[in-house]
Amino acid sequence: MKYAAVVLYNKLSSVGIVDFSSVTDALLAGGIFLDEVTLLPYDAPSAVGTALVRLSLDMDGIFLVCDPPLLPSARQYIEAAAEKKFEEEYIIETDRCLYAVLPSGKRGEEEARLEVVPRIDARRKNSYLRMVLRTVSAPQEKLRAAISAVRALAEDKLIVHASEKYGAARVELIYDRATPKMTADEATRILASELADYLYAIEDVSIAERLVEALKLRRMTVSVAESFTGGGVGRAIVRVPGASAVYFEGLNTYHAQAKIERLNVSEETVAQKGTVSDETAYEMAAGLLAGGHCDLAVATTGVAGPDPDEKGNPAGLFYIAVGTRERVNVYRYQLKGTRESITETAINYALFLAYREIK
Repeated sequence: MKYAAVVLYNKLSSVGIVDFSSVTDALLAGGIFLDEVTLLPYDAPSAVGTALVRLSLDMDGIFLVCDPPLLPSARQYIEAAAEKKFEEEYIIETDRCLYAVLPSGKRGEEEARLEVVPRIDARRKNSYLRMVLRTVSAPQEKLRAAISAVRALAEDKLIVHASEKYGAARVELIYDRATPKMTADEATRILASELADYLYAIEDVSIAERLVEALKLRRMTVSVAESFTGGGVGRAIVRVPGASAVYFEGLNTYHAQAKIERLNVSEETVAQKGTVSDETAYEMAAGLLAGGHCDLAVATTGVAGPDPDEKGNPAGLFYIAVGTRERVNVYRYQLKGTRESITETAINYALFLAYREIK
């Protein structure tokens, strides 16, 4: 069966092209693989109409994706192509084709997952299974090698879909019920083995969720001292329901004096090594542990950029200290990217290192 997406955008909008990736990812997760994706301006009726008529001749499903304000126009285009009026909010079905108008973003993603995929499954009398693996800090070459190994094994029996943002990767295996279980299991084993050093879950959960779960299981509490991440590590933890059971405190010690007064980082360390250093990161974490209220400490210090700091440390250099009362380990990283990408990546790295410390 063949499927296509048409993405409508407003060429006069300052926002630019519509973000349709979450909708197409939801379709892909349901085993709906797009043979064609076409981008067209919403106010070009002739071009949109021609595209929909052409696709209606070849496709079993057509999905028109647009920003919510453009939905009325999108519905009119679909009704003309299907030669049928909408009786449901987003879907029109004919004997030949299923048409869906999907808003961009979370709402369209949910509609695709909860309504479109089951309807397509019913039409093709098949459904798809999936397995999700989540990693943090896996090098791109490692990810590519693992995925290539799975594709070589499975040939056309399953699909591997990978996405990565801020150092956190999501690798998804998608296969239909006719796929031998042995093939799916072997594909999962290959990915888990090749990515073992970076793997934190064989299910679709965030690293913050997995960290909170591990802390609860071990009846441990965590405290966080942050500098350049500006509270992002603590914020990720407290977004998880039930985090209050394991999260003791978060200190945003941005200034050098805050590190000295609140965490007992020594003035000598700051003067000789600087605030962005292995030693300062270590003393920040040790200061949290010395308070006696947490079992696990996480500390971050670095240069988010875009310019070097006053000591000449380059943008993208940062240290993460993670430890318990028995030991504290410090990790050094040097990344390239924007201020946002460096900071957000460091947050994910810190959460992963904390999880790995106690798993």
